[in-house]
Amino acid sequence: MPAVTVENPLTLPRVAEPQTAAARKVLAVTTAPGGFEGEGFPVRRAFAGINYQHLDPFIMMDQMGEVEYAPGEPKGTPWHPHRGFETVTYLLDGTFVHQDSNGGGGVINDGDTQWMTAGSGLLHIEAPPEHLVVSGGLFHGLQLWVNLPASDKMMPPRYQDIGGGKVKLLTTPDGGALLRVIAGELDGHEGPGITHTPITMIHATITPGAQLTLPWREDFNALAYVMAGRGTVGTDRRPVHTGQTAVFGEGGSLTVRADESQDSHTPDLEIVLLGGRPIREPMAHYGPFVMNTRHELQQAFDDFQAGRLGRIPTTARTGLGHRGAGEAEED
Repeated sequence: MPAVTVENPLTLPRVAEPQTAAARKVLAVTTAPGGFEGEGFPVRRAFAGINYQHLDPFIMMDQMGEVEYAPGEPKGTPWHPHRGFETVTYLLDGTFVHQDSNGGGGVINDGDTQWMTAGSGLLHIEAPPEHLVVSGGLFHGLQLWVNLPASDKMMPPRYQDIGGGKVKLLTTPDGGALLRVIAGELDGHEGPGITHTPITMIHATITPGAQLTLPWREDFNALAYVMAGRGTVGTDRRPVHTGQTAVFGEGGSLTVRADESQDSHTPDLEIVLLGGRPIREPMAHYGPFVMNTRHELQQAFDDFQAGRLGRIPTTARTGLGHRGAGEAEED
Protein backbone atom coordinates (compact mmCIF):
# COMPACT_ATOMS: atom_id res chain seq x y z
CA MET A 1 0.00 0.00 0.00
CA PRO A 2 2.52 2.61 -1.13
CA ALA A 3 0.32 5.65 -1.91
CA VAL A 4 2.57 8.63 -1.11
CA THR A 5 5.06 8.36 1.71
CA VAL A 6 8.14 9.99 3.21
CA GLU A 7 11.20 8.48 4.86
CA ASN A 8 11.01 10.67 7.96
CA PRO A 9 7.56 12.10 8.90
CA LEU A 10 9.20 14.40 11.47
CA THR A 11 10.32 16.61 8.58
CA LEU A 12 6.66 17.42 7.84
CA PRO A 13 4.38 20.10 9.32
CA ARG A 14 2.68 18.81 12.47
CA VAL A 15 -0.99 18.92 13.38
CA ALA A 16 -1.49 20.24 16.89
CA GLU A 17 -3.54 17.99 19.15
CA PRO A 18 -6.67 19.88 20.29
CA GLN A 19 -6.67 20.58 24.01
CA THR A 20 -10.19 21.79 24.75
CA ALA A 21 -12.39 20.46 21.93
CA ALA A 22 -15.04 17.92 22.89
CA ALA A 23 -14.09 14.41 21.77
CA ARG A 24 -16.45 12.73 19.29
CA LYS A 25 -17.94 9.52 20.60
CA VAL A 26 -18.23 6.45 18.39
CA LEU A 27 -21.88 5.83 17.55
CA ALA A 28 -21.45 2.62 15.57
CA VAL A 29 -18.94 0.30 13.92
CA THR A 30 -20.09 -1.59 10.81
CA THR A 31 -18.43 -4.28 8.71
CA ALA A 32 -18.39 -3.88 4.94
CA PRO A 33 -19.86 -6.79 2.96
CA GLY A 34 -17.96 -8.00 -0.09
CA GLY A 35 -19.22 -7.93 -3.65
CA PHE A 36 -18.21 -7.44 -7.27
CA GLU A 37 -18.38 -4.36 -9.46
CA GLY A 38 -18.18 -3.58 -13.16
CA GLU A 39 -16.75 -6.52 -15.09
CA GLY A 40 -16.05 -8.44 -11.90
CA PHE A 41 -13.44 -6.78 -9.71
CA PRO A 42 -13.89 -7.43 -5.97
CA VAL A 43 -15.05 -4.62 -3.68
CA ARG A 44 -15.97 -3.98 -0.05
CA ARG A 45 -19.08 -1.79 0.39
CA ALA A 46 -17.76 0.48 3.12
CA PHE A 47 -21.01 2.28 3.97
CA ALA A 48 -23.45 -0.63 3.76
CA GLY A 49 -25.87 -0.64 6.70
CA ILE A 50 -25.11 2.94 7.83
CA ASN A 51 -28.06 5.31 8.17
CA TYR A 52 -27.86 8.05 5.55
CA GLN A 53 -28.26 10.75 8.19
CA HIS A 54 -24.74 9.83 9.34
CA LEU A 55 -23.33 9.67 5.78
CA ASP A 56 -24.71 12.87 4.20
CA PRO A 57 -23.13 14.28 1.97
CA PHE A 58 -21.43 10.96 1.15
CA ILE A 59 -23.42 8.37 -0.77
CA MET A 60 -21.25 5.27 -0.99
CA MET A 61 -17.65 4.14 -0.90
CA ASP A 62 -16.08 0.96 -2.29
CA GLN A 63 -12.67 -0.43 -1.42
CA MET A 64 -11.53 -1.96 -4.72
CA GLY A 65 -9.22 -4.90 -4.06
CA GLU A 66 -6.62 -5.39 -2.69
CA VAL A 67 -6.15 -8.10 -5.34
CA GLU A 68 -3.19 -9.60 -7.19
CA TYR A 69 -4.32 -10.32 -10.74
CA ALA A 70 -2.82 -13.05 -12.91
CA PRO A 71 -2.08 -12.21 -16.56
CA GLY A 72 -5.33 -11.59 -18.42
CA GLU A 73 -7.40 -11.12 -15.24
CA PRO A 74 -7.42 -7.32 -14.55
CA LYS A 75 -10.94 -5.92 -14.89
CA GLY A 76 -12.65 -2.56 -14.98
CA THR A 77 -16.11 -1.23 -15.74
CA PRO A 78 -17.96 -0.97 -19.06
CA TRP A 79 -19.24 2.37 -20.31
CA HIS A 80 -21.86 3.69 -17.91
CA PRO A 81 -23.66 7.00 -17.17
CA HIS A 82 -23.48 9.36 -14.19
CA ARG A 83 -25.52 12.40 -13.18
CA GLY A 84 -25.96 14.51 -10.06
CA PHE A 85 -22.86 13.79 -7.94
CA GLU A 86 -19.06 13.53 -7.84
CA THR A 87 -16.90 10.40 -7.94
CA VAL A 88 -13.51 10.33 -6.22
CA THR A 89 -11.16 7.52 -7.31
CA TYR A 90 -8.09 7.16 -5.07
CA LEU A 91 -5.58 4.58 -6.25
CA LEU A 92 -3.05 3.00 -3.90
CA ASP A 93 -1.63 0.24 -6.15
CA GLY A 94 -1.90 -0.25 -9.88
CA THR A 95 -3.01 1.85 -12.84
CA PHE A 96 -6.46 2.88 -14.06
CA VAL A 97 -7.40 4.65 -17.29
CA HIS A 98 -10.47 6.91 -17.37
CA GLN A 99 -12.35 8.25 -20.35
CA ASP A 100 -15.68 10.02 -20.80
CA SER A 101 -18.04 11.07 -23.54
CA ASN A 102 -16.96 14.73 -23.22
CA GLY A 103 -13.35 13.97 -24.13
CA GLY A 104 -12.12 14.06 -20.53
CA GLY A 105 -10.18 11.47 -18.59
CA GLY A 106 -6.63 10.41 -17.93
CA VAL A 107 -4.40 7.88 -16.21
CA ILE A 108 -4.02 7.51 -12.45
CA ASN A 109 -1.27 5.54 -10.73
CA ASP A 110 -0.12 4.78 -7.18
CA GLY A 111 -1.18 7.59 -4.84
CA ASP A 112 -3.11 9.56 -7.51
CA THR A 113 -6.72 10.75 -7.24
CA GLN A 114 -9.18 11.54 -9.97
CA TRP A 115 -12.09 13.76 -8.98
CA MET A 116 -14.92 13.65 -11.51
CA THR A 117 -17.88 15.98 -11.16
CA ALA A 118 -20.59 14.27 -13.20
CA GLY A 119 -22.99 17.19 -12.81
CA SER A 120 -25.51 17.26 -15.66
CA GLY A 121 -24.29 13.92 -16.90
CA LEU A 122 -21.86 11.99 -19.07
CA LEU A 123 -20.85 8.48 -20.06
CA HIS A 124 -17.74 7.15 -18.40
CA ILE A 125 -15.42 4.14 -18.40
CA GLU A 126 -12.55 3.10 -16.14
CA ALA A 127 -10.31 0.11 -16.71
CA PRO A 128 -6.72 -1.09 -16.43
CA PRO A 129 -4.50 -0.29 -19.42
CA GLU A 130 -3.85 -3.02 -21.97
CA HIS A 131 -0.31 -3.70 -20.77
CA LEU A 132 -1.57 -4.37 -17.23
CA VAL A 133 -4.25 -6.72 -18.54
CA VAL A 134 -1.51 -8.66 -20.32
CA SER A 135 0.93 -8.74 -17.41
CA GLY A 136 -1.41 -8.86 -14.41
CA GLY A 137 -0.39 -7.21 -11.14
CA LEU A 138 -1.55 -5.66 -7.90
CA PHE A 139 -4.63 -3.45 -7.84
CA HIS A 140 -6.01 -1.56 -4.84
CA GLY A 141 -8.02 1.64 -4.49
CA LEU A 142 -11.10 3.45 -3.24
CA GLN A 143 -14.04 5.04 -5.00
CA LEU A 144 -16.12 7.54 -3.06
CA TRP A 145 -19.38 9.15 -4.21
CA VAL A 146 -20.10 12.68 -2.94
CA ASN A 147 -23.56 14.18 -3.38
CA LEU A 148 -24.13 17.56 -4.99
CA PRO A 149 -26.73 20.04 -3.74
CA ALA A 150 -29.73 20.64 -6.01
CA SER A 151 -28.21 23.93 -7.18
CA ASP A 152 -25.16 22.11 -8.61
CA LYS A 153 -26.63 18.87 -9.91
CA MET A 154 -26.91 20.12 -13.48
CA MET A 155 -23.57 21.94 -13.64
CA PRO A 156 -21.18 21.10 -16.51
CA PRO A 157 -19.02 17.99 -15.89
CA ARG A 158 -15.46 18.58 -14.66
CA TYR A 159 -12.29 16.59 -13.95
CA GLN A 160 -9.53 17.12 -11.43
CA ASP A 161 -6.44 14.95 -11.77
CA ILE A 162 -4.64 15.09 -8.43
CA GLY A 163 -1.17 13.58 -8.64
CA GLY A 164 0.10 11.88 -5.51
CA GLY A 165 2.81 14.53 -5.21
CA LYS A 166 0.18 17.25 -4.83
CA VAL A 167 -1.47 15.96 -1.65
CA LYS A 168 -0.66 17.84 1.53
CA LEU A 169 1.52 15.71 3.84
CA LEU A 170 1.34 16.25 7.60
CA THR A 171 2.24 14.37 10.75
CA THR A 172 1.42 14.27 14.45
CA PRO A 173 3.55 15.86 17.19
CA ASP A 174 5.44 12.57 17.79
CA GLY A 175 5.67 11.62 14.10
CA GLY A 176 3.63 8.48 14.68
CA ALA A 177 1.21 9.08 11.80
CA LEU A 178 1.53 10.20 8.20
CA LEU A 179 -1.49 12.22 7.06
CA ARG A 180 -2.29 12.73 3.39
CA VAL A 181 -4.85 15.52 3.01
CA ILE A 182 -6.50 14.86 -0.35
CA ALA A 183 -9.30 17.39 -0.04
CA GLY A 184 -10.50 19.90 2.49
CA GLU A 185 -8.71 21.51 5.40
CA LEU A 186 -6.99 20.18 8.52
CA ASP A 187 -5.61 22.49 11.18
CA GLY A 188 -5.09 25.26 8.63
CA HIS A 189 -3.54 23.01 5.96
CA GLU A 190 -5.42 22.69 2.65
CA GLY A 191 -5.58 19.64 0.41
CA PRO A 192 -5.56 20.03 -3.40
CA GLY A 193 -9.06 18.69 -4.13
CA ILE A 194 -11.60 21.39 -5.01
CA THR A 195 -15.05 20.35 -3.86
CA HIS A 196 -18.51 21.78 -4.52
CA THR A 197 -19.78 20.15 -1.34
CA PRO A 198 -17.45 21.06 1.57
CA ILE A 199 -15.66 17.89 2.72
CA THR A 200 -12.40 16.66 4.20
CA MET A 201 -10.70 13.47 2.96
CA ILE A 202 -7.55 12.15 4.64
CA HIS A 203 -5.58 8.91 4.26
CA ALA A 204 -3.68 8.26 7.49
CA THR A 205 -0.95 5.69 8.08
CA ILE A 206 -0.55 5.13 11.83
CA THR A 207 2.43 3.18 13.16
CA PRO A 208 1.87 0.39 15.73
CA GLY A 209 1.01 1.80 19.16
CA ALA A 210 0.69 5.39 17.92
CA GLN A 211 -2.38 7.52 18.59
CA LEU A 212 -3.90 10.16 16.33
CA THR A 213 -6.12 12.90 17.78
CA LEU A 214 -7.19 15.50 15.23
CA PRO A 215 -9.24 18.67 15.35
CA TRP A 216 -12.46 18.19 13.37
CA ARG A 217 -14.93 20.77 12.13
CA GLU A 218 -18.01 20.69 14.33
CA ASP A 219 -20.34 21.36 11.36
CA PHE A 220 -19.00 18.24 9.57
CA ASN A 221 -19.92 14.63 10.16
CA ALA A 222 -17.05 12.16 10.76
CA LEU A 223 -16.38 8.66 9.43
CA ALA A 224 -13.32 6.42 9.59
CA TYR A 225 -12.83 3.44 7.28
CA VAL A 226 -10.07 0.88 7.92
CA MET A 227 -8.36 -0.15 4.69
CA ALA A 228 -5.83 -2.37 6.45
CA GLY A 229 -4.69 -3.21 9.95
CA ARG A 230 -6.17 -3.15 13.45
CA GLY A 231 -6.72 -0.45 16.02
CA THR A 232 -9.27 1.43 18.07
CA VAL A 233 -11.47 4.48 17.56
CA GLY A 234 -12.71 7.04 20.05
CA THR A 235 -11.40 7.83 23.49
CA ASP A 236 -13.04 4.66 24.79
CA ARG A 237 -10.90 2.63 22.32
CA ARG A 238 -13.54 0.72 20.44
CA PRO A 239 -11.84 -2.02 18.36
CA VAL A 240 -11.82 -1.81 14.54
CA HIS A 241 -10.12 -3.82 11.82
CA THR A 242 -9.82 -4.10 8.04
CA GLY A 243 -13.12 -3.49 6.26
CA GLN A 244 -14.87 -1.73 9.13
CA THR A 245 -16.31 1.80 9.28
CA ALA A 246 -16.62 3.85 12.46
CA VAL A 247 -19.35 6.50 12.69
CA PHE A 248 -18.57 9.35 15.06
CA GLY A 249 -21.01 11.62 16.84
CA GLU A 250 -20.76 15.36 17.42
CA GLY A 251 -17.70 17.16 18.76
CA GLY A 252 -14.53 19.00 17.82
CA SER A 253 -11.94 16.22 17.76
CA LEU A 254 -11.62 12.55 16.87
CA THR A 255 -9.17 9.88 18.03
CA VAL A 256 -7.79 6.77 16.31
CA ARG A 257 -5.11 4.45 17.69
CA ALA A 258 -3.14 1.64 16.03
CA ASP A 259 -2.73 -1.65 17.89
CA GLU A 260 0.77 -2.49 19.10
CA SER A 261 0.73 -5.64 16.96
CA GLN A 262 -0.34 -5.69 13.30
CA ASP A 263 -0.60 -8.48 10.75
CA SER A 264 2.62 -9.49 9.02
CA HIS A 265 1.38 -8.24 5.64
CA THR A 266 0.08 -4.96 7.13
CA PRO A 267 2.79 -3.19 9.12
CA ASP A 268 0.64 -0.14 9.97
CA LEU A 269 -2.98 0.88 10.44
CA GLU A 270 -4.23 2.36 7.16
CA ILE A 271 -7.39 4.40 7.61
CA VAL A 272 -9.43 6.93 5.60
CA LEU A 273 -11.02 9.80 7.54
CA LEU A 274 -13.98 11.56 5.96
CA GLY A 275 -16.05 14.52 6.99
CA GLY A 276 -18.51 16.77 5.21
CA ARG A 277 -21.17 19.37 5.72
CA PRO A 278 -24.56 17.63 5.38
CA ILE A 279 -26.65 18.83 2.44
CA ARG A 280 -29.95 17.95 4.13
CA GLU A 281 -31.97 17.75 0.93
CA PRO A 282 -34.21 14.93 -0.29
CA MET A 283 -32.19 12.32 -2.19
CA ALA A 284 -33.47 10.03 -4.94
CA HIS A 285 -30.82 7.49 -5.89
CA TYR A 286 -30.94 4.75 -8.48
CA GLY A 287 -27.80 3.14 -9.85
CA PRO A 288 -25.62 5.81 -11.51
CA PHE A 289 -28.07 8.70 -10.95
CA VAL A 290 -28.35 10.72 -7.73
CA MET A 291 -31.05 13.39 -7.86
CA ASN A 292 -33.58 15.03 -5.53
CA THR A 293 -36.88 13.60 -6.80
CA ARG A 294 -38.17 10.50 -8.56
CA HIS A 295 -39.22 12.72 -11.46
CA GLU A 296 -35.61 13.89 -11.85
CA LEU A 297 -34.43 10.28 -11.75
CA GLN A 298 -36.83 9.39 -14.55
CA GLN A 299 -35.63 12.39 -16.54
CA ALA A 300 -32.02 11.29 -16.08
CA PHE A 301 -32.86 7.80 -17.34
CA ASP A 302 -34.82 9.21 -20.29
CA ASP A 303 -31.93 11.54 -21.16
CA PHE A 304 -29.50 8.63 -21.02
CA GLN A 305 -31.68 6.47 -23.26
CA ALA A 306 -32.03 9.35 -25.72
CA GLY A 307 -28.27 9.88 -25.88
CA ARG A 308 -28.40 13.28 -24.20
CA LEU A 309 -25.73 12.25 -21.65
CA GLY A 310 -23.27 11.78 -24.51
CA ARG A 311 -22.11 9.14 -26.95
CA ILE A 312 -19.24 6.69 -26.67
CA PRO A 313 -16.29 8.21 -28.56
CA THR A 314 -15.28 6.44 -31.75
CA THR A 315 -11.65 6.78 -30.61
CA ALA A 316 -11.90 4.93 -27.29
CA ARG A 317 -8.60 4.51 -25.49
CA THR A 318 -6.67 1.31 -26.08
CA GLY A 319 -7.31 -1.30 -23.44
CA LEU A 320 -10.72 0.04 -22.43
CA GLY A 321 -14.03 -1.77 -22.70
CA HIS A 322 -16.12 -1.54 -25.85
CA ARG A 323 -19.75 -2.12 -24.89
CA GLY A 324 -22.39 0.17 -26.30
CA ALA A 325 -24.16 2.83 -24.32
CA GLY A 326 -27.28 0.70 -24.16
CA GLU A 327 -25.25 -1.92 -22.28
CA ALA A 328 -23.95 0.42 -19.60
CA GLU A 329 -24.19 -1.01 -16.09
CA GLU A 330 -24.81 0.62 -12.76
CA ASP A 331 -21.92 1.49 -10.48
